[in-house]
Amino acid sequence: MDLIALEEIRRAKYRYLRCVDLKLWDDFGDTFTEDAVARYDTPVLGKSLNLAGRDAIVDYMRANLGPGTITTHLVGQHDIEIDGDRAIGHWSLEDTVIVMKHRLMIRGAAYYEDHYRRCPDGRWRISRTGHERTYEFTVSLDDLPSLAFTANRWAPADPS
Repeated sequence: MDLIALEEIRRAKYRYLRCVDLKLWDDFGDTFTEDAVARYDTPVLGKSLNLAGRDAIVDYMRANLGPGTITTHLVGQHDIEIDGDRAIGHWSLEDTVIVMKHRLMIRGAAYYEDHYRRCPDGRWRISRTGHERTYEFTVSLDDLPSLAFTANRWAPADPS
């Protein structure tokens, strides 16, 4: 097995997640090939989310997971098969999405399947990604009267 390629692919996936959580949209876009496609299982929306092309993926995430939405994505238990300049990776996911505007928290777990390509610049990028949920639940933040956010980097600055 090509251990250098394995580590580069792991770093590409971690960069993808870190950039989503920190809202680094240009860097997030750089984790994809131009022709990338994404299919995310989204029970809270009642349908799968299908996006075609790097720009469509980035635009959707920027519009729907921007300021006012807190996210945390954790992946592990990877299983990656490398074949030359292509690879397929499977990852377990646990995530939390807090949508302050709607006073809603979504928690869940899923399994990702990613397809990767080594690009002409030598970097591995995601050409296809998606996940299938094993569970998802929602909680209204209003149902948690003692809930207080002691840190929220996305909250508007206090005008006082």
